[in-house]
Amino acid sequence: MTAPKSPQRAPKHLSRASAALWRRTLRSHRLEPHDVQLLKLLCEALDATEAARKVLAEDGTTFQDRFGCPKPRPEVAIERDSRIAAARLVRQLRLDEAPDDPDDPFDVFN
Repeated sequence: MTAPKSPQRAPKHLSRASAALWRRTLRSHRLEPHDVQLLKLLCEALDATEAARKVLAEDGTTFQDRFGCPKPRPEVAIERDSRIAAARLVRQLRLDEAPDDPDDPFDVFN
């Protein structure tokens, strides 16, 4: 696939890593306008996953409720749901498929 001649700029609210993914994907793939929206959702899902992961790394996966019972932090569900959404969007955009051009160093996730 060939990329559009003038890729759109990454949305400003994306992290550096997601903005880089945005640029690499638009360079390496020809996306329809609706696919660009899906790419935005993918980048946002990856950012949400990372934000939740950081909270979990710092605060742990559980907290005690007012009765002293352990409960999962809300970030556990946020991380899980965002990972699932990201994986589905990668598949829907077909970013997990090998490139048509064997000389193309297709590696949008690195």
